[in-house]
Amino acid sequence: MTGGDHGLGGPVLDLQAGSYDAVRAQFRWPLPDRFNIAEACCLRHARGPRRDAPALIFTDGGAEPETVSFAALAREASRFANVLRGHDIGPGSVVALHLPQRREAVVAHVGIQMVGAIALPLFGLFGPDAVRFRLADSAARMLVSTQAGLARIAEALDGHACLKTIVAVDAPAAGGPGGAVSFAALMDRASEREACLATSRDAPAFLMYTSGTTGDPKGVLHGQRVLLGHLPGIVLPHEGFPSPGDRFWTPADWAWAGGLFDALLPSLFYGVPVVGSARRFDPAWARELVAAQNVRNAFIPPTALRLMRGEGVYPERGALRTIGTGGEALGEEMIAWGQDALGVSINEFYGQTEVNLVVGNCASLYPIRAGSMGRALPGHDVAIVDEHGAVLGDDAEGIVAVRRPNPVMFLSYWRNPQATEDKFRGDWCLLGDVARRDAEGYFWFRGRDDDIILSAGYRIGPSEIEDCLMSHPAVMAAGVVGAPDAVRGEMIVAFVVVRAGTEGDDSLAAALSAHVRERLGPHQYPREVRFIDQLPMTLTGKVKRRDLRARARCDAPA
Repeated sequence: MTGGDHGLGGPVLDLQAGSYDAVRAQFRWPLPDRFNIAEACCLRHARGPRRDAPALIFTDGGAEPETVSFAALAREASRFANVLRGHDIGPGSVVALHLPQRREAVVAHVGIQMVGAIALPLFGLFGPDAVRFRLADSAARMLVSTQAGLARIAEALDGHACLKTIVAVDAPAAGGPGGAVSFAALMDRASEREACLATSRDAPAFLMYTSGTTGDPKGVLHGQRVLLGHLPGIVLPHEGFPSPGDRFWTPADWAWAGGLFDALLPSLFYGVPVVGSARRFDPAWARELVAAQNVRNAFIPPTALRLMRGEGVYPERGALRTIGTGGEALGEEMIAWGQDALGVSINEFYGQTEVNLVVGNCASLYPIRAGSMGRALPGHDVAIVDEHGAVLGDDAEGIVAVRRPNPVMFLSYWRNPQATEDKFRGDWCLLGDVARRDAEGYFWFRGRDDDIILSAGYRIGPSEIEDCLMSHPAVMAAGVVGAPDAVRGEMIVAFVVVRAGTEGDDSLAAALSAHVRERLGPHQYPREVRFIDQLPMTLTGKVKRRDLRARARCDAPA
């Protein structure tokens, strides 16, 4: 079971080395000076023996699946790259992709990397407020979406001086809503001439926004090398990926690091077909998809796994060769269920948008310990440190940290050097999670040193939700926290102080939840709204979320 480098500087990992220690000892990062994700994931395959092999397989569960070969993907990506050049988009320019799992999303990603621009993935269900901030902060030059997506965020599209072009992938030749131009019309006029920029491995490639706990979301800027940095976190948790017959699928949106870096791009790097669908996840559909499309490998967030188990509907035992999961703790019962029902050791892994897939499990190489995040993956120096960056001993609680340089590590926060500096203590990048490391190198999650909410695999900062709630005319103040939830891991709970003369009742609670759902997105709305007379505050005027979390965990209303 080996992950090879294919001549592009990717890591070589021989899981037959015999032990975890042996695999780590033989590992090196053979990073080339020049590296381009478009070349690595598409163009080289289109010129080689995989030319006519499937790169992408799209299905909606109805009509015949749509198969896209590496050669076809290269031709279409070259056209889109030439569309970008025609709009004067190149190195340093930001192109926003507000798309579900569909063909045009991959075409656009590859084309963006061909010209050395920066892709800004936007969750397809983001509401107008979330999109408005990200477009403005990133100074995106182009937005690519669907007609339905543009209609949903229409009010977010005005007033952006940098946003010159809006493209609808499903618009007719005459164009779509809000002056959007037709993707097909642009592509029809573009040349198929292939020209890929020879980017450095540190050239900016992706801008992904992560919710913090204070202030606005921060843009996380990644370089081309980020793909190479993810590969050990694919090869080990997927038990020697790629193996003959492998075929990958994830229900995770490709706009998130979990969908993009933990599934789509590594699979294409290794020439493994990726199955995609814009359908919303449900267990019965997932079981049918796995069987019909011969899926062998999957990244499935814990929430989706719990839904499968809860409904008693899941893929046939042995259908999947590997399952990776992350975003929240899975738990001992779910691990046992994976073995019994699916015939698979579900390998958990851990990371965050800034520094992803640095800790994980590989059941064939070392035993899974239920409740543990796993061990440091090859190539990653991970430790538990104190707030000053001093490394702590075994079993001491502290902050999870990763040592730089590391190819999976972000370049910087977008236009925010102070936040970037604050993320480090010397060469240690502090991930913000509190954990301990035992004597055998297993990491055990304890909690956050900030207020991130881990819900259904999403990392959600409360500040953006609080701001949205306070934009409602009935709200005077709001505090948002996470509370335990059997399916989602945590659910979002909002504590709200209403304005004088307003009654905090069930009708208003429903209206406030709907307000956030529409403005930010369905993954960020509070499942529970509690009305209180005043928020607990510190002497400096900050919300004491620790007190709110304690109240949220009580069965009785606040």
